[in-house]
Amino acid sequence: MQLNEQTNQGEEGVHILRLHDSLFMRWLYLGVGITALLMGILGIFLPILPTTPFILLAAACFARSSERFHDFLLNNRVTGPIIYEWCVHRSIPRRVKRWVYLVMALSFGSSILLVSSSCLKLMLALLAIVLTVFIWRVPVRDIDILPKTN
Repeated sequence: MQLNEQTNQGEEGVHILRLHDSLFMRWLYLGVGITALLMGILGIFLPILPTTPFILLAAACFARSSERFHDFLLNNRVTGPIIYEWCVHRSIPRRVKRWVYLVMALSFGSSILLVSSSCLKLMLALLAIVLTVFIWRVPVRDIDILPKTN
């Protein structure tokens, strides 16, 4: 999916890229987008940080600040289909949701086992429950997010 300022709509007419007029605001959006992207990358390894919301935030910020960074996220084989699915259908693929549950269970479970304080164990368990409910409420579409080759 190649995007530019003139033809910046997806297959179903969703407006994705819209650079802000103010140079100051573009820099502000760019800073927030880079921070969100870094937090999303950290979220892959840290159980408390969610990855997908930070990647979606980065994509939204890059859509207002940098065509180059925005295209990088949309053309990435991992993040692109997830971002597009969210922008078009406000859903995530079932396969992605299953991976989220698995990674959350492994990361929170191992963290709960490693922490010695019962207060911290309770906090991690409550956070895991809240995140699980949040992810459970996100709509699912049964699609294959990777294009099929003939």
